[in-house]
Amino acid sequence: MERPLIHRLPPIVLLILFSLGLSGTVQAQSACRTLVASGNPQYPPYLWRDPDNEARLVGANAELMDWLGNELGVNIELRYVGNWARVQEEARAGRIDMIAGAFFTLPRTEYMDYAHLPFRETRSVVIQREGATFPYQRWEDLIPRRGLTVINNSFGQAFDRFASESLSLSKVSSLDQALQMLERGRADYLIYEDSPAEAFIARLGIRGLRLIPTPVAQEQLFVTVSHRSVCNTAELRGAITRAMFKLRQNRLMLSFVERGVQLWKEQERKSP
Repeated sequence: MERPLIHRLPPIVLLILFSLGLSGTVQAQSACRTLVASGNPQYPPYLWRDPDNEARLVGANAELMDWLGNELGVNIELRYVGNWARVQEEARAGRIDMIAGAFFTLPRTEYMDYAHLPFRETRSVVIQREGATFPYQRWEDLIPRRGLTVINNSFGQAFDRFASESLSLSKVSSLDQALQMLERGRADYLIYEDSPAEAFIARLGIRGLRLIPTPVAQEQLFVTVSHRSVCNTAELRGAITRAMFKLRQNRLMLSFVERGVQLWKEQERKSP
């Protein structure tokens, strides 16, 4: 019987192959001492760019990443890499390891894994102009109207499907652009999450917009890991899930959000 090819290679070749394999393993282990994360940079009080250092993201989810890194025993480097659409593309390509807060959608599972436990539940609402309001109680009320949202934003699998099939919903690149377009009457409504929308309305000094109390959706935020991250292992995913369980048991996210709101207000007061 012919011996396997590996047994027929000269010893020096075997040594080189072994060395290359070991080198790759060492490099992967070294790389995984630091995980690169990013997230939606227009998402106060959860995440936004630090006005003193715009390569840095701050807010409640930044504090979450610091805490998670300590729990995992690794350094999580939270970077600004672009708008929300760009963040998702960077995760798809494996140029970042993690996203610090994403809703669950089936298309996103094609390029990233979700930690099993969410860390926060959010409310997405309809925003209208005062003086040009219309009754909203259910999704079908939006069908005859012109709507806006931010590109690559999700409001849950069910609403996303309904919107694609039934709504006239234009998508723009940023929340501030969408709010200003709504203020100018270029749409009848905007859909976004309530806390970030309120924060940006205050920062932009926009008056005359109203958030409708009835939510479009209530969705949960998860930590995710890119499929193409060299650090994405069963051990890492299990460790993140255990950390999320501890976070929820100790209700830590509440204090992270409170401090995020306070930081946003302090920076708003300092802004010219």
